Amino acid sequence: MRVHVLQHVPFEGLGSILPWLEARQAQISTTRFFESPILPASGEFDAVVALGGPMSVNDEDEYPWLREEKQVLAEAVQAGKPVLGICLGAQLIASALGAAVYPGPCKEIGWFPVYACQYQPGIFPLPQISEVFHWHGETFDLPPGAIHLAKSKGCLHQAFQIGRRTIGLQFHLETTPESADALITHCRHELVPGRFVQSEEEIRSVPPTRYDVINKIMGNILIYLLTG
Repeated sequence: MRVHVLQHVPFEGLGSILPWLEARQAQISTTRFFESPILPASGEFDAVVALGGPMSVNDEDEYPWLREEKQVLAEAVQAGKPVLGICLGAQLIASALGAAVYPGPCKEIGWFPVYACQYQPGIFPLPQISEVFHWHGETFDLPPGAIHLAKSKGCLHQAFQIGRRTIGLQFHLETTPESADALITHCRHELVPGRFVQSEEEIRSVPPTRYDVINKIMGNILIYLLTG
C-alpha cells in the first residue's frame, strides 16, 4: 500500500497513524507544502491522508497550492481510492467536492464529545459518544452525496463519509501527547477563553488512556478504509 500524506505545517503530523502504517509496511510518501508544493501523479499512490493546518481552504491567493491539492483530492475520491481528511484535510475534501467552508459558530479547542449520527448500513460505525481532541475554527457544508457521521454541541458537521473509501473528520483521532504538545506550543495564542475552548492546563490534564481510546478509533478507521 502506497500512502501519500499531505502535510501543511511541520507541527501537524501523522501522530498515531504513522506507527499504524509502519507496522503494516506501508510505503509512505509526503508532500510538505511548507517546503515544496510538488504533488505526485495519481498513479503514484494508492491512498491519501490530508492533515490539519492553521490556514483556510479559502486562502488560495496566499497559498496557491491549495487549488492543486483540492484537485488531487477530488480525483482520488472520484477514483475510489482511500481518502482520509483530518480537520483542514476534511475541509479540503469538502471544498474540493463543491461544498462551502466558512467560520464556525464558535471555535472548538480541547477535549469535547462528538455524537454519532444515526447508523446506516455500509458506513463506518463511530461510537455513539466519543471524547475527542479538537482544534478548529472553521466548519463546512456536507459535500454532495456525503453521509453525516458525527456532530457536537459546538459544530453540526464533525464527520462525513463519501462512498466506501472517503472519510473526513473535523476532529483529531490521531492525537498523541506529543502532537497535542506541538499544537499547544505553536498555537497557544488561540487559547482564548470560550464555551468550547479549554485552557492549556485542561488540555494537558487528561490521562494517557484518553489518547489510547481515540487512537484505537483511528486505527479502526484505517482498517476500514485501507483493508476493508
